[in-house]
Parts: sequence; C-alpha cells; structure tokens
Amino acid sequence: MKVILMAFLLVLPGTKAISQQTEDSVKAVINLMFTAMNTSDPDLLLSCFADSALLQAIAKDKEGNLIVKNQSIKAFATSIASAPKAALDERIRYEMIKIDGPLASVWTPYSFFYNGKFSHCGVNSFQLVKTVKGWKIHYIIDTRRKEGCL
Repeated sequence: MKVILMAFLLVLPGTKAISQQTEDSVKAVINLMFTAMNTSDPDLLLSCFADSALLQAIAKDKEGNLIVKNQSIKAFATSIASAPKAALDERIRYEMIKIDGPLASVWTPYSFFYNGKFSHCGVNSFQLVKTVKGWKIHYIIDTRRKEGCL
C-alpha cells in the first residue's frame, strides 16, 4: 500500500504540469486568433480554426426576438482583413477551461472595442479539438450586449 501511495505522489505533480501545459496550448490558439483580429491578418486567423469550424452569435432581431446568427469562417476572415490594423480589440478573461483528451471547452467573458471605443460585451464559448496540427478552434458561439458589462 505504501508503494502505491508513493508512486501516486510522485506522478501527481507531473500530471499537474502536463495539465497546465495543455491549458496553455489551448489558450495560445485563442490568443493567436485575437492577435490575428488585432493585426487584420486573415491567414493567421484561418490557421486557428479547424476545417469544419462553425461561428455563431446569439443576437436579437428587429422585433427583439433572440436569434442565432451563423457566419462562415471565410466571411469572418474577410471582415477581419478589411478592418484597419489595431481597430479590433477584444479583451477577454479566461473564466473556465475544461479539457478531456482531444476536446477543450473554454468560457471567456469579453469587452470589444473598435478604434478604441467600447462597442459591446458578452461571453465567448469556444470548443477546440486537438488535431495532428495541434489545437484548433472548432466552434465559437457568443453573446453580445451593450449593457451589463464589467
């Protein structure tokens, strides 16, 4: 029993280090996406996403009804390319990261600024998949509002 306990105690610190490295790798992809947005670099942006990635936003229509809007990754990249450099500034806070093997789920409250002026805030929910090329964003859905921001 003592041998098993000692083996467990020796492995535990290594497991925590590996877990932190994995978390850091997941964050790095998300941070790279925001760097691509800020530098208006569509190629860098596209490199962060899986081939079959989906983008959605929860919004309100003209009547005030909640809707889910879809956007293709290519359309997103095109809009990023047309923005002036440093105009897109999304400030996030990592609130929750869950990882199970090749799947990561990340929750990031954010505030978005355009040309230095507050635009809106909300929460991003990311789903990432670990591929042979590393972690890739497979799905993002976000909320958007102008009030109740931190």
